[in-house]
Amino acid sequence: MKKPKSDPNAPPNDRIPLPDLKENDKIEKSKALREAAKRVQLGPECLPSICFYTLMNSGQTAICADICDDSTLLAVGFNNSSIKVWTLTTIRLRGMKSADKLQDIDREAGDVLVRMMEEKDRDTCRTLFGHSGPVYKVAFDPFKTMLLSCSEDSTIRLWSLQCWTCIVVYRGHVWPVWDARWSPHGHYFASGGHDRIARLWATDHHHPLRIFAGHLSDVDCIQFHPNSNYIATGSSDRTVRLWDCLTGSQVRIMTGHKSTPFTLAFSACGRWLASGGGTGEIQVWDLSSGLPTAAIPPANDSPIHALAFSRDGTILASGSLDSTVKLWDFAVISDESLNEENGNGATAQKEDKFLLRSYATKNSPIKSLHFTRRNLLLAVGSYEGSL
Repeated sequence: MKKPKSDPNAPPNDRIPLPDLKENDKIEKSKALREAAKRVQLGPECLPSICFYTLMNSGQTAICADICDDSTLLAVGFNNSSIKVWTLTTIRLRGMKSADKLQDIDREAGDVLVRMMEEKDRDTCRTLFGHSGPVYKVAFDPFKTMLLSCSEDSTIRLWSLQCWTCIVVYRGHVWPVWDARWSPHGHYFASGGHDRIARLWATDHHHPLRIFAGHLSDVDCIQFHPNSNYIATGSSDRTVRLWDCLTGSQVRIMTGHKSTPFTLAFSACGRWLASGGGTGEIQVWDLSSGLPTAAIPPANDSPIHALAFSRDGTILASGSLDSTVKLWDFAVISDESLNEENGNGATAQKEDKFLLRSYATKNSPIKSLHFTRRNLLLAVGSYEGSL
């Protein structure tokens, strides 16, 4: 596999302090590297296969969804304040042994985590209760040991995926929290809400480490840069802003959206940021200049609620409330922007110029998009038709 060139302007790897990896986390990282070696190279002549997960009998109560990095777990947040986690493989979800049985376990054993699990308590789905309002976002940590959720009740909850209980409640927002996202390296996460403020948290602190203030309206979406040094936020004030996690300062403000941006996605290389708007438009930003490099006009007024880059950065996938998944040729978008670096930003292009393929579902608005480590595209939607 070709090694990517390092940017001389990129911050050093140790700029953001991170705790030492646990042994299980190292094993998971090694597994991810082995799978990446088998990754399919995508392009116009080799489009990804798409697997669509449809939530049936949920009415309009399913609000958000997320798939873990190794594509084995699916979490969905509901309007009734519950969270459901499903296994996407044949391996069932095990619960933890009772306190009496845990006392008899050798804590120094290498497989202590396996011994803690109850063999008889296996199921394909687990339900988590704790929030007192609709759950607006769920997010798996990179190592698949914890789940993050945020809610209308103004709290963020951290759930253990071993004992299936809430282990920390983070309080700081005073209004509903719309989005919460993990750092690509774990340990840190960020949140944004109705109070117009984004916050940076760490799993070993109860209070936020940084507060990012500047938006004039709700912070509706948030996303970490691949190097974990920066956070992008999208707001109802129709701006997208980039913040430095270490200093807490704003380093970019990007204007151009005609409606609220509801979702953000960074390219794997970290140079490009895509944002999807409430009227169906997609903006692609060059972070080196803060200018838009492509503006894809909407085919209709249906909001874009999900964006995802392929692992090799050649394809951008979008999902909207009109129940369609679209694939865009990002190699063409980035090439054009590099050829026009001396211009004054992007002008709106025809949708067909970058569109590779459009896939329609059966009345199932898209909740989440996820590229697997081998570049298979997974999508999640909630069926809203009549059975």
